[in-house]
Amino acid sequence: MSHRVMGRLVGVVLMCILPFWSYASERGAFDMDRWNTILDDVRTRAAAAGISDDTIRATLKSPAFIPSIVHSDRNQSEFKLTLDQYLARTVSSRRIENGHKMRATYPTMLNRVYETYGVQPHVILAFWGLESNYGAYRAAHKLTDAFLTLMYDGRRETFFGNQLLALMKIADDNNLDINDIWGSWAGAMGHFQFIPTTLAQYGTDGNGDGTIDIIHSVGDAMFSAGNYLHKLGWNPNERIVRRVMLPADFDVSLLDGKTQRPLVEWAAMGVLNPDGTPIPVADMTAGLVADTAAIADARANARAVTSDPNAIDTDVAPQPAIYAYLTYPNFYRIKKWNSSNWYAIAIATLADELKQ
Repeated sequence: MSHRVMGRLVGVVLMCILPFWSYASERGAFDMDRWNTILDDVRTRAAAAGISDDTIRATLKSPAFIPSIVHSDRNQSEFKLTLDQYLARTVSSRRIENGHKMRATYPTMLNRVYETYGVQPHVILAFWGLESNYGAYRAAHKLTDAFLTLMYDGRRETFFGNQLLALMKIADDNNLDINDIWGSWAGAMGHFQFIPTTLAQYGTDGNGDGTIDIIHSVGDAMFSAGNYLHKLGWNPNERIVRRVMLPADFDVSLLDGKTQRPLVEWAAMGVLNPDGTPIPVADMTAGLVADTAAIADARANARAVTSDPNAIDTDVAPQPAIYAYLTYPNFYRIKKWNSSNWYAIAIATLADELKQ
């Protein structure tokens, strides 16, 4: 049976087993010619890249279009949590407790990662905890279907096409069943949620079996994460962030992490430890990150109390203290893994909780 005929049959099956008509009513009729063209292109590119016929056949054996993935891609929720809310959610007591349990479960592997790549056990554990809740996250989608669906949708066809080709090469090189590789709707997989191109560049055999499998092997996953952070320049002798207190009238435009200055300059501007003592002023630069929306709200509330015509003198509210985070070079290395300031602060906070 030709792959075009097979593609048409798959399309018929899709209409029966997926919320296809809902998708079609929103986006127009499913274009089977486009779908088949994508399958043809994958076959051609994979063959040109030297991927085996077995892996190509397995990838294209029964491809499925998943409308819910398109919905997820088109309707990614905006970040609305305050920093305190985000930290409460990501650095929970349960996650800290489980992190300590995982440290006790994998002491040898964590130490080997540290000896090989210079990334401390508590840092590896922090990434593992945030990325997959120490492997408890259950992948929802077969990645070949996820990538083919996103390629069909077209918004980032080249990007997801490259991810699919990288996944096929990984499956080929490591003798993995490509139809048994599952991940998120956006293509992240395994304990540390690598996308295929990241895995292709940084994946490492941590358990010594000659293959790299970051889904089923904790050792491979930890070593791959350590290798990635090492290549990003991780410095085990530097901390990630330091919580600090700022003058009440501090310029909040400096608190997005983009402005980096020598520590001595921040100290001269009134940046202090939360207890009011001077910050250490080593010969290095740092940025400052804070929840500027929360600061604006606090300032507005203080002004509202002050301007209340019914207020008495004792109701005049002082400017609220500002708390922020000094962000050292390792912070910016984390942002190459995930560009969110909140995420990097959460990694730092969880890592501190998991030190022994």
